[in-house]
Formats: sequence, C-alpha cells, structure tokens
Amino acid sequence: MGKYTDLFIDFDDTLYDTYGNAVIALEETFRHFHLERYFDDPQVFYDAYWQANIELWSQYAKGEITRDYLILERFRRPLMACPALHSQLLNLNAVFLDYCSSKPGVVAGAHELMDYLREKGYRMHMTSNGFHEVQYKKLASCGLRDYFHTVILSEDAGANKPSRAFFDYAFRVSGASPATTIMIGDNLQTDILGAKAAGMDTIFYNRWPEHEHSQEPTYTVVRLVEIMDIL
Repeated sequence: MGKYTDLFIDFDDTLYDTYGNAVIALEETFRHFHLERYFDDPQVFYDAYWQANIELWSQYAKGEITRDYLILERFRRPLMACPALHSQLLNLNAVFLDYCSSKPGVVAGAHELMDYLREKGYRMHMTSNGFHEVQYKKLASCGLRDYFHTVILSEDAGANKPSRAFFDYAFRVSGASPATTIMIGDNLQTDILGAKAAGMDTIFYNRWPEHEHSQEPTYTVVRLVEIMDIL
C-alpha cells in the first residue's frame, strides 16, 4: 500500500455520474411538469438550468449561499419567464432530485477501481458537499455504499469543501491522518485546493477539460482506472 492507508474520495462526478444522470432526470422533470407549454425548444430550459446550477454550487461550496437558496434558485432562474410555476419550485426540485438519485449510472471504471482499492486494503471515506438524503439514496442506487468505511457530508461537518473545517471534521470522524491520506476528486477548487491546504497529497481526476490553473495536484489522471497504477 505504500505511504497511504486512507483515501478521501469525492463522489459526484468522480465515481457517480452525476452529470449524466442529471441530464436524464432533467428531461424527465421537463416532461413531468409539461414544460413544453412554456418552452418551444427544451434546450433553452436545459442550458439555463445548467448555467444556474454550476454558478450556485460554486457559491454554495464557498459558503456564500444556503442550501435552501440553491434549491429554489436553480429552478427559479430558468423559469423566470414562467411566473405561474414559481409556487412549484420546491416541488420541481423534489421531483428532479427523486429522478436523479434513483439513477444507477457511475463513471466508467468506478466499480473496477473500488474493487481494486478494497482488495488492496485501503480505508475509503466518501467526502461530499451533496445533500444528506440525496447522497445516501445515490449510494444505494449505484451500489457503492459498502465500499466506504465513512460517509462524510458537508451538512454533517457544518462546513463545505474546500474549507479547512470540513477536512478537520473528516479527519476526526474517519480517524485518518493527513500524512497517510490522499484525496481523489474531479474538482480543482473543492477537492484539490481544499485537500492541499489540509496537508494531503491529491489525485486530480481530470474528467472535464480544465482551463489553466495554479493548483498542482500530486497526480493527475484522465481515467479512473489509471489510479490503480498510483495506488
């Protein structure tokens, strides 16, 4: 196993195909609420949703907005021209999350990697800014729950990645030490920056094309199975 005994592993879009599952769930939500009544082209709604969602999750990670604001705002923005639906925002979100979290889709190589890491004897800890009730449902849907010794969520920590408070909480509940723990994640800001600041080595899963950045991960991979060559 080398120097590492514990692995902090991001969940959404690192193991669980959050984006791919959400694309399908968003289409299902569009049909469920008959949004074709308001959009001649569904893509207009989808594009507006993704723009809002990305911006809001970035703000949420920084502690600039609350969970409740994110939940309402990510649908309010794409539906700004549909005031008749504004009373339905919570219902829209609930239906969307139910569709989303029931999807089993994982990133290519996720189960293969987790089987390998478990066989090697690593203690694995899921670290996520996702919402409590949604993350546990996703874990059950995709069959990844039993791989993790600890599930560490920002709502339980009282702080989001990349804050030091999140990682201090993660070390406390997992019993891991920064010197023998490595962080695996797809987000340079929340995963890599946060873990580096907490004194950990990092593996950046470069799933999405990234612009130039100042963050220097310990390792970078473009496919999950490449992590087996590192660990």
